[in-house]
Amino acid sequence: MTSQRLLLSGSTDGRPIPVVATATAGTLIHTSVTGTTDFDALYLWVSNVTASAATLTLEWGGVTNPGDHLTKGYSIAANSAPIQVAVGLIVNNAKVVRAFSGTASALNITGYVTRIGR
Repeated sequence: MTSQRLLLSGSTDGRPIPVVATATAGTLIHTSVTGTTDFDALYLWVSNVTASAATLTLEWGGVTNPGDHLTKGYSIAANSAPIQVAVGLIVNNAKVVRAFSGTASALNITGYVTRIGR
């Protein structure tokens, strides 16, 4: 088995991903590895970069409410430090992880992927 640490596919050079979407389908965070034998373990943090609380909804592999929601309307305090919202959660088969907020560009997502293959 092999593993490697990768940037989130929705990030440019490892920079934070601003959550600009205010409804489904959310801002692209990561598209997982293709196929069902390898998988991506995602580690995600969210921070609020504004002076008002904002909500986060994470769509995990789809956009069905509530079945594909990892978090739904989770309140992130104003001017927050990064808060971990996914700790090694698995996704594969080219599924997409997305996020949206009630307030455009209030939240930033950071993190990385550990890709595990055979």
